[in-house]
Amino acid sequence: MELKQKLAILSDAAKYDVSCSSSGSSRANKKNGIGAAQNCGICHSWSEDGRCISLLKILLTNKCIYSCEYCINRCENQIERAEFSPEEVAELTINFYKRNYIEGLFLSSGVVKSPDHTMLKLIRVAEILRNEKNFNGYIHMKAIPGASQELIHRLGELVDRMSINIELPTKTSLKMLAPQKTYESIEQPMDYIKESINQYKFDKKKFKSTPIFLPAGQSTQMIIGAGGESDLTIINKASSLYENYKLKRVFYSGFVPVIKSKFTQGIKKVPLLREHRLYQADWLMRYYNFKSHEILNKNNPFFDLTLDPKAFWAVQNADKFPLEINKASYNDLLRVPGFGPTYARRIINARKFSNLSYDDLKNLKISTKKAKNFILVNGIYRGTKYTTKEQLIDILRVQEGQHASQLSFLE
Repeated sequence: MELKQKLAILSDAAKYDVSCSSSGSSRANKKNGIGAAQNCGICHSWSEDGRCISLLKILLTNKCIYSCEYCINRCENQIERAEFSPEEVAELTINFYKRNYIEGLFLSSGVVKSPDHTMLKLIRVAEILRNEKNFNGYIHMKAIPGASQELIHRLGELVDRMSINIELPTKTSLKMLAPQKTYESIEQPMDYIKESINQYKFDKKKFKSTPIFLPAGQSTQMIIGAGGESDLTIINKASSLYENYKLKRVFYSGFVPVIKSKFTQGIKKVPLLREHRLYQADWLMRYYNFKSHEILNKNNPFFDLTLDPKAFWAVQNADKFPLEINKASYNDLLRVPGFGPTYARRIINARKFSNLSYDDLKNLKISTKKAKNFILVNGIYRGTKYTTKEQLIDILRVQEGQHASQLSFLE
């Protein structure tokens, strides 16, 4: 099979994997080397459906011994199969990089023969790029659950970020839809990577020559919608993953019914807006000090797709508002819809000199378009009056208008 044909097959096979993002790595270039993974991260372009396409994003192979009900590459599926050699992947990466098509490599793979066998092939790709091609750019690879710790460590010394997909939000759905995989085989290497990163950071303080180990950390991905889990179940799982394994990111991939299965029969493609709401909630947990049980609860286990999660929380906690911005703490300001860390810091710093007015906020370039229904400014309220939560929801929906599906992650 020609290399161009392999590339077409294996790049298409990788499109459902969304776990690529800015690196956060600081792997510097070396003498006579190629590329560098800078702290500013990877420059991205985006496909029409919002997925990242900036890296050379391919599978090593779409051949697989597993039979996951949600995966187009499952062993029973009648599709065209292909496999790169490690040398071909390395050569493609270098050629694409030199042509300024890409900033780095994102490589995953189906499982061939065994997890260890597949990991050895991934390691060989990384070894060629780092040691033979002297490539110092960003590399993100998917580790194979069930592979030995020794191989996990070898790969971690060669790449910038590693992912081990949790796959599904619950053990029940994993057992039903991916019976050859277990949470234990996924979580054990996650824990090992966490401890190895901690050890690397500790050793680096003592010895400058300590070999680099995953400078951009580890991440994971969950498929949402295939097992019928609620949004609450999903963000609870994400919260525990962040806490237990210190992940850099949890990515959410909406289920796409690409194959027929009795277990997913009747389940439709997950709307992108649901993915978007999950990412917004994820942002609130990571940067806005929200807990998962605050964002959703048993009485409200699913997001209202017409409201972003922070606005939804504010509606459910309408008794806490309106908030006087001249007295509110930094954390309280973060919870006002439309206010983020930048606005909160500006308000905290500016009010040290005098109480702020609406004109002051305008001079500080702080918009109150979203916040006006939740704040007082020096005792003055300029929002729309409401008496019930339902009225407030209607006000916010009208305010968002046709832009409800394009809400910012940062607000």
